[in-house]
Amino acid sequence: MLASSHALARTGLDAAALKPAECDVRRAHSMPFETVTIDYEGREHLPDTETLRELAAEKNVLMTVPVRADGFDPLGDDSLFGRLPDGVGTVFVAGHSAYLTEDERSRAIAPRLGAALERSPDGWVGTEGIERVATATGATQFELLSRSTTRDVRALRAAGFDGTVAVYAPTVLTDDEDAILDAVGAYVARRKPVARALPDDAPTDASADGRARNVLSAASRDFALVGTATEVGERVEELKAAGVDLVVGYPARGIDSFLDR
Repeated sequence: MLASSHALARTGLDAAALKPAECDVRRAHSMPFETVTIDYEGREHLPDTETLRELAAEKNVLMTVPVRADGFDPLGDDSLFGRLPDGVGTVFVAGHSAYLTEDERSRAIAPRLGAALERSPDGWVGTEGIERVATATGATQFELLSRSTTRDVRALRAAGFDGTVAVYAPTVLTDDEDAILDAVGAYVARRKPVARALPDDAPTDASADGRARNVLSAASRDFALVGTATEVGERVEELKAAGVDLVVGYPARGIDSFLDR
């Protein structure tokens, strides 16, 4: 079932995250969000300039930029920056190792992040794996939802950080447990505390049972936003009460689940 605008409004989500390897990002035109982030999944999936320009004419668009990757390296090959038209913002990240070569993975992150922010001072910074460096920039912090996010953001605010904090979370708008595990089970299973708790060789989808199912079910609520629109809205409200400014939902059951009917 597709989510209506009314249901999405109840979630309190501020933006949607799209993966260009999974969908045509132009479908964001039909989404009831003003802000859309587009994940980097390798240069072969980078949307073309005209597509990004058309989106940016209607939406606040931010493209994830791995600062160690050739084409986006501000201290080396930066040729892909030219593919990003005016009006498209950036989320600077260290870069997922799956999309980086061995040479790219060995490059220093901090100086590249600094150079990238000099180039685009309004850019966001993805904090995964580089939390201290990201905080030191003072830029918008783009965090992956975890079981400690609420506590961590409260601590960040208590320490005096007054910049913007955005949180990214796979989102599943159903309370059907099998559907939840099929959508985010594999994702949460990759998080280190979950991987340690899972039995060896356990399935990570709806076929999981026993201890594995219990671990995955609990982790889905820690590392993703799942449940009815109202339940997701309550979780988002908790995050914002802790000091989160923006919550970005990735439609883990596919873009259709976030489209207007």
